[in-house]
Amino acid sequence: MSFKARLFWSASFLIVGGAAAPALAQDQSQEDVPVAPSGAVTAADDPGTAADEEIIVTGVRASIIEGLQNKREATQIIESVVAEDIGKLPDNNVVDALQRVPGIQVTGRTGGEANAISIRGLPDITTTWNGRAIFTASGRQFALQDIPANLVSRIDVYKTRAAEQIETGIAGQIDVFTRRPFDFKDLAFSVAARGIWHEQADKFNPNVSALISKRWETGIGDIGALVNVSYARTKYRDQSITAGAMVPFATADNPPPGFTPLQRFFDFYEPGLDRGLPYAQGSTINVNGTPYPYLLSRDALFASDFRGDRERPAVNVALQWAPNSSSEYTFEFFWDGFRNTTFNNLHFTFADWWGNLGPNPASTYELFEGTNIIKSRTVGAPFGFNSGDFTKQSTDSYVYALAGKWDLSDQFKLNADISYQTSRFKSQFLAMRTTRVPGSVSVDFNSGGGLPAWEFNDNSELLDPASWTVGEFYDTANLNKGDAFTITADADYDFSAGPFKRFSFGLRYDDRGASEAARNQDAPALNQSFSTLDPGLYWTNKGFFDGRSNVPDSWLVANGYYLIGHADEVRQLYRNSVDPGIQLSDQLALRENFDVNERTLAAYAQLDLEQEVFGRPLKVQGGVRYVYVDTDMDFTDALTLTSSSASSSLSEVLPSVTLRYDIMDNLRFRFNFGETLRRPNFTDLNPYFTLTGDLTNVGYGTGGGGNPNLGPTKARNFDLALEWYFTRDSAIYATLFRREIDGLVVPLRRQITVPNSGQNTDRFVVTQPVNASDGVLKGLELGFVFFPELPGLLQGLGAQGSFTWLKSKQNIPQTNTAGEIIGQEESDFFGVSDFSYNITGAYERGPVGLRLSWVWRKNFLNNNEARLFANPIGIWRRPEKSLDFQFTYSLNDRLAVTLDATNLTDELSQSYYRFADAGGPETHNFGSTILSRTVALGVRYSFP
Repeated sequence: MSFKARLFWSASFLIVGGAAAPALAQDQSQEDVPVAPSGAVTAADDPGTAADEEIIVTGVRASIIEGLQNKREATQIIESVVAEDIGKLPDNNVVDALQRVPGIQVTGRTGGEANAISIRGLPDITTTWNGRAIFTASGRQFALQDIPANLVSRIDVYKTRAAEQIETGIAGQIDVFTRRPFDFKDLAFSVAARGIWHEQADKFNPNVSALISKRWETGIGDIGALVNVSYARTKYRDQSITAGAMVPFATADNPPPGFTPLQRFFDFYEPGLDRGLPYAQGSTINVNGTPYPYLLSRDALFASDFRGDRERPAVNVALQWAPNSSSEYTFEFFWDGFRNTTFNNLHFTFADWWGNLGPNPASTYELFEGTNIIKSRTVGAPFGFNSGDFTKQSTDSYVYALAGKWDLSDQFKLNADISYQTSRFKSQFLAMRTTRVPGSVSVDFNSGGGLPAWEFNDNSELLDPASWTVGEFYDTANLNKGDAFTITADADYDFSAGPFKRFSFGLRYDDRGASEAARNQDAPALNQSFSTLDPGLYWTNKGFFDGRSNVPDSWLVANGYYLIGHADEVRQLYRNSVDPGIQLSDQLALRENFDVNERTLAAYAQLDLEQEVFGRPLKVQGGVRYVYVDTDMDFTDALTLTSSSASSSLSEVLPSVTLRYDIMDNLRFRFNFGETLRRPNFTDLNPYFTLTGDLTNVGYGTGGGGNPNLGPTKARNFDLALEWYFTRDSAIYATLFRREIDGLVVPLRRQITVPNSGQNTDRFVVTQPVNASDGVLKGLELGFVFFPELPGLLQGLGAQGSFTWLKSKQNIPQTNTAGEIIGQEESDFFGVSDFSYNITGAYERGPVGLRLSWVWRKNFLNNNEARLFANPIGIWRRPEKSLDFQFTYSLNDRLAVTLDATNLTDELSQSYYRFADAGGPETHNFGSTILSRTVALGVRYSFP
């Protein structure tokens, strides 16, 4: 047992064996909100309704109203989603469940789910479980998509923070609460099962969960035990087609000396080429000092038929003991698993060959009108390859926590928590390429709607093993680990009279470890016919891209499932070309890249005041948080196996203040100012480069490395909110906000030469992160919940929705080939849509519940590509949207059947190149992915 684990169990024993040990205070900034035991909300819960007018509200409406009450009574600006809301929506995980929350934007909708989340456009989110910071492996955050919605009782999204909360996460905090036995009066049991059909994979997938909880009154106090388990499996298929990078070519009638018509200008690299080369007709490029006209064309096209099989098992256990009315103890265990295997059938063809064009090269292409951009062309003898890429991944995250709370007097309360967590992520990647040179390919880089199209002179050769030569073999693996030992102690003193209401103070100590180990044993091509190998290596897909574009719908590729099942045999095929003197066991050994130990000590003091101003209550919460971080880092160069060490420290004082004022009985004003931090990702601290060879014959490879001198990113946050609760179940609210962010981490690129790199080139364009950017994010959020009192069959009809406007800017440094900053550009933040909105209509009457949800976000800058080609470096996503439907029919008070459907409008996820006023989806289209529709049929049973 490790030292941290021994310390954890020793401390646990002392707390349990001692006088008292508090359960974690789930939300110290939120006042208690009375809720009916079943999750129903009563009219008496609302201060504006007399108790004798009690109306029981259940189901979807109850969950929305309860979330609205949480928002109303919180000190901070929050959004809240409660369990009934999640359980009754077509949501499989936490990210899916949050996509309708104001200010939340999600993306990455492949694999049958949303898997990336941001708050007001920022992805740096502190993720917590019952108030405790959690993470996945060596990352800073927990992969929220791995938490099944079945385990969740509530999710709180904090857009502002108080001094008592963890200081990291400039975007905000997402706190996921799981159930505890004291949430129930006595025995509780529930089970849910759904079969989910994914259209593209044409598979039904199970999603099941069960909960049992029991509470006993004994001679030593109340005791409770709860077990909640969940299992979900998803077989999915993502199909994508992509037009390659845009590069310059000689014209057909006026090529430079030594160039043939339509010959590509290789090794084209200009630092700072952000907007791409001009694409007006007649534009010129300098060749040996002389300007020549050029044409722009894509260099390649590729298609990905991506099949996955994902499993997510999870277990939550909670034990509670309340020996008396003034103390409570809680032990919690949480295991979250992730298993994923993917087989990517990749088809790639160059479309830039300048030979075999016949007697009239000018007749082989067509331009977009008014530009020098080639829209369609036919090229002879283009080199191409297929690749069978197989990836196997697994994650296991464990959290053990012992906590409690005591009322030491009527005024003084103490809370403490001790936890230990460990998380481990493993990944293995195997890929075999096969290559060929067909007679010709005819391509249309945008045949309509941003979809490229292409066909070969003989498409049947795509299925013939004799047409393919065995190419390169790629064999890599990674192991990322993280652990943390954390102790927190919080105290509250409630004043008995006067304007001072509560004084809070506390300490938090966190000892965090993170490490990564990896191996890479790529092998060059075998250059023998694919037909000479075991037929078990052949895999043929079919029905690719549903006939939406004129692209090959079937091709032969190396079977990824065979590769993983016969990995040693395949390695042996390539072994002589790697190094026959090295033992296979040595080739498979992982070598550590980095090992980081981070110790954090934080302390805070916070004061709550309340005073009448103009006859109305004004609440003020002000505080300050001090944080000290000490970091030790060890690194190993994967190429030379040399080691180095580094250390750093951080000390910050972070103030915060929140004002809450009731202008009228139902009109509430809030203001918040606070400072938060973003610490560098652990992987970004490793100074050594990871190199990748020249995969597409452009003349150089790529590489990435970290920077141990990275400092924190710091944000000053301002929020101003107005909330009108105009009826018991309805509200309209608006928030203005501004984030001033210093020290943003951005990548700097430069060209280097690495002798004896072990790759197929010694020239690389490498990227390293630096704190070289500052930015501002500002915006407006509008939201509403509306459940009117309607007559007859319309009773039970309501709606909720939100609108978010964002405006961002940051400076992006430009570098020369040595990596020196030579200028600045202004850019949007990545992942920020200027506008996004969602609208949900809900109806619940008698046994029937209906909900229809529409989510939309405007196009946004997703990432910047390397400055290597002639296209603008910015890759933008086209507007993203989803229409989801849910139907519930309750057979009785305990049993219900459900029907859910997602992506009813059968959307595509699409991207394109753009920078400022250059580029766009019509001429610079990039990738298109079919997003699978899903339909789920389920049953739920609960007691009581």
